[in-house]
Amino acid sequence: MKTQYDAIVIGAGHAGVESALALARLGKDVLLLAIQLDSVSYMACNPNVGGTGKGHLVREIDALGGQMAINADHSLLQIKMLNATKGAAVQSLRGQTDKDAYHRNMMATLLSTPRLTLAEGEATRLAVANGRVEGVYVGAQLYTARAVVVASGVYLNARIIRGEEQYFEGPSGFRRAERLTQSLVEAGIPIRRFKTGTPARIARDSIDYDEMEIEKGDEDIYSFSFLTRRRVFVEEPCYLTYTNADTHRIILDNLHRAPMYNGNIKGVGPRYCPSIEDKVVRFPSHSRHQIFIEPETLGGDSMYVQGMSTSLPRDVQEAMYRTLPGLRHCRFLKYAYAIEYDCIDPTALYPSLESKVVSGLFFAGQVNGSSGYEEAAAQGLMAGINAARTLDGKPPVVLRRDQAYIGVLIDDLVTRGTNEPYRMMTARAEYRITLRQDNADRRLTPLGREIGLVDDLRWGVFCDKCDERAALDKALETVLPPAVTTPILTKGGEQAPKAGVKARDLFKHAKVVWQDVWALPQFHDFDSVVMQEAAIDCKYEGYLAQEQAMREEAMALESKALPLDFDYNTLDNLRLEARQKLNAVRPLTLGQAARISGISPADINVLIIYLLRENK
Repeated sequence: MKTQYDAIVIGAGHAGVESALALARLGKDVLLLAIQLDSVSYMACNPNVGGTGKGHLVREIDALGGQMAINADHSLLQIKMLNATKGAAVQSLRGQTDKDAYHRNMMATLLSTPRLTLAEGEATRLAVANGRVEGVYVGAQLYTARAVVVASGVYLNARIIRGEEQYFEGPSGFRRAERLTQSLVEAGIPIRRFKTGTPARIARDSIDYDEMEIEKGDEDIYSFSFLTRRRVFVEEPCYLTYTNADTHRIILDNLHRAPMYNGNIKGVGPRYCPSIEDKVVRFPSHSRHQIFIEPETLGGDSMYVQGMSTSLPRDVQEAMYRTLPGLRHCRFLKYAYAIEYDCIDPTALYPSLESKVVSGLFFAGQVNGSSGYEEAAAQGLMAGINAARTLDGKPPVVLRRDQAYIGVLIDDLVTRGTNEPYRMMTARAEYRITLRQDNADRRLTPLGREIGLVDDLRWGVFCDKCDERAALDKALETVLPPAVTTPILTKGGEQAPKAGVKARDLFKHAKVVWQDVWALPQFHDFDSVVMQEAAIDCKYEGYLAQEQAMREEAMALESKALPLDFDYNTLDNLRLEARQKLNAVRPLTLGQAARISGISPADINVLIIYLLRENK
């Protein structure tokens, strides 16, 4: 194997594979290091892709030319739209996946990608000289590169904790990375310690399914990827059960054996994905909690117990799991555990995900303090893009908060930082109606084409869709007579119209759905996906205009650049806290400065006066 590459990616999880694929597809020779080949794109926790807010990220990765959505579509067991009864802005796709198929499919993609070398090995040390990365050591062997992406996931100095037991290994029994953290510290990268966890896996044939509620997927939704237009999976159902008073009593009686409560776990855990013991303690008024039983593979024996993450000992796990309806006779295949790991403070990164202290060194995924496969893949894609652009001498691609959920994710991490594993949610986005998952291709595919990741096939599909949407928009301007619109409007309890109504205006009525118009003969030949997207745009036209006004106002701040090398201690009118935080984050723009936690409007006014005085 050769020892010189354009770029090296450390870690082959969901962030690492997107980084390596982006680099290779942009013409770079890239080495992708996996600590074990079996760990490539491995779903060490939940066997799902998507979820609230996360489904948006998957669609955006796809729109830019990434791989996650395509791989998920060809590994699906079922798919459904979360929040389907709510507004389009908060609807998100979530797919149950075959974790073995997901790993195999991604391996096949990596191995068939030109310029990409996949190798097993532990990165032990960075080669850094004069503030620039020069390569990576694997043991005593140096592999040189002018760009390096660290996507080490939860493997850095990982420790598994289960009650009184502890193991110095990575997730699911994989080896941990023991030596890279020290090299990061020596390079000036700030390190912290986080924690996450995973539930037990139960044998399929030990579950009493008739005691639980069956949970099927949606039959009219096919895919995450804009390229997948047919159903490519065999449906496997999930099941719903609940904890009860007996479950909660066992947990509370054994809190002294819970590492989160007896001090054995030092890392900070995820607030939005808590362990079952944390949920019972934090929400004492809840008499029960939802628990989903999900298949990990098609027809396989292992079932994932969603919602029962815990680090309690084995005997306590057996007792509390068996209080749940359907699990009274369950047989454990794997016991739940918590995992602690090293990660970095993401405010040490530029919005491009490049280190502020080591040029050419990028970070992506859970090493940046985020949680989840989708957040990791999104960062990995952008780190790969920007590493390639650094090699080409091009400016980085930084997605704005009004442009993509990926922009929100990265801006939150590098500007505000995080004191716990960061999880994407729709509530984090200021422009939710604009940043819907249905229009991710319209927002981002032209940019992906400009970057060079959107190939001719995807571009052709996108252009065809745009042409059809233009034709549909023209057709929706048609004025429909009362004879046509009356049945549609009266069905929803509204009065019959006395005059003609434009087809597009029908969608502004709350009870009118896209199928009502699509069923009309003059519209039925249009693609249903295009019709749904047009209906949403028409329905929320007023709100979209309001968001556009907000975006234009925000851009006035966002476009004001701040000097990178400025010492904020020289501005006497700034509060001490503001000086400290501005010097630590080094925001690129006034807009980014305004989003730093603890920076007040008065502080921003001081910066504006400084820029005006300096004519910057």
